[in-house]
Amino acid sequence: MQIWEFIRQKLIASQKVILLCVLESKGSSPGRRGFKMAVSSDDDFSGTIGGGIMEFKLVEKAKSLLQDDNMAVSVMEQFHDKEHAAQQSGMICSGSQKIAFIPLSSADIHTIKTLKDSNAESQQFFKISPNGIEIIAELKSEFFYKTSEEWQYQEAVNHRSVIHIIGGGHVSLALSELMHMLGFYVHVYDDRIDLNTLEENIFADEKHLVDYGAIENYLKATPSDFVVIMTIGYRTDKLVLKQLLGKSFYYLGMLGSENKIKKLFEELKEEGFDDNILSKVFAPIGINIFSQTTKEIAVSIVAEIIREKNKILPSGRINKESNP
Repeated sequence: MQIWEFIRQKLIASQKVILLCVLESKGSSPGRRGFKMAVSSDDDFSGTIGGGIMEFKLVEKAKSLLQDDNMAVSVMEQFHDKEHAAQQSGMICSGSQKIAFIPLSSADIHTIKTLKDSNAESQQFFKISPNGIEIIAELKSEFFYKTSEEWQYQEAVNHRSVIHIIGGGHVSLALSELMHMLGFYVHVYDDRIDLNTLEENIFADEKHLVDYGAIENYLKATPSDFVVIMTIGYRTDKLVLKQLLGKSFYYLGMLGSENKIKKLFEELKEEGFDDNILSKVFAPIGINIFSQTTKEIAVSIVAEIIREKNKILPSGRINKESNP
């Protein structure tokens, strides 16, 4: 159950709720920015802020606040080491995180329902601050903290990362399944009519029959999108890559052996493509796990994509500190 629906149901049932949200995360903190957990006055809960002894302690704190009917917004900082005399989380992974405690009541039902219903067509944004939680029209900042009385955090709700898979074969089918499972919005493109693996692909949100020679006209990717090239062969891979080089994507990768990639890149250099542009392509795509099967190849690609995705902030903005 999504956390917003959990909160809505509890509030409708006249239970009070405290929303715990990680505002900031540093170092090896297990709870990353945007992690959320809700604790209700009937001792039920949903979500996570990082797990372990820290989460247990903060859930107990939330329960205590609910029992005391303390409906004031507060922020707690937790340090994951033994060097700080106070505010130790009980964990030793190093780093720290700031967690907001946002009390919610029946007065917040409409706000929570609006956030629950957020989708790609009706994207919603919210802000939490010492004044509580509220819907906002657009994101103006991610997070700032001056004092316990002057801070705010903003986020896009149900933000889905987008992946464009160019090529609809067997690896594409396996990759689509994994990316769908991970919450990505999946586009798949191919130039073959009645391709069985494309027809069987129930995981793609959109499937496109295209002319690879004009792929740049079909691919409406943004600077935060992921693009993967895995067409049927060398010629079409090169045809597609040439059109996409230098465009603004968060991630551009291409499937192929080291020998194939080396040969292709050498040809592109001879045709005038700059080394700096080529160096930004993840190729051969994927983390080397000595893959042997189609699904193992897909897993290796997903691992690399997730590593890169986690450099994006909850709002959808790129975290430039982790993506120089």
